Amino acid sequence: MSNHKDTSASPGGAPIELTLEELAKFDGKDGRPAYVAVHDKIYDMSDSDSWYDGEHYGYEAGNDLTDIIENESPHGVSELENVPEIGRIVQR
Repeated sequence: MSNHKDTSASPGGAPIELTLEELAKFDGKDGRPAYVAVHDKIYDMSDSDSWYDGEHYGYEAGNDLTDIIENESPHGVSELENVPEIGRIVQR
């Protein structure tokens, strides 16, 4: 099993950069990808069965979930090791 994280969001391999406002569009609804941000890193939850329709235990994709992951999640950031990191949050 590889510890390599796929950080490519495009065929060219360039990580994506989104503002929090842009991230909100990736809510996992109606066929859109399900992205979440944690510590300014963007993770693609789209292929996770736990994030069906962009929701996971009442939390929604398209949001910064840093506080939730740190203070409420039973697994913390450890589960993110199994999810593709595809970019980062920026301010424009």
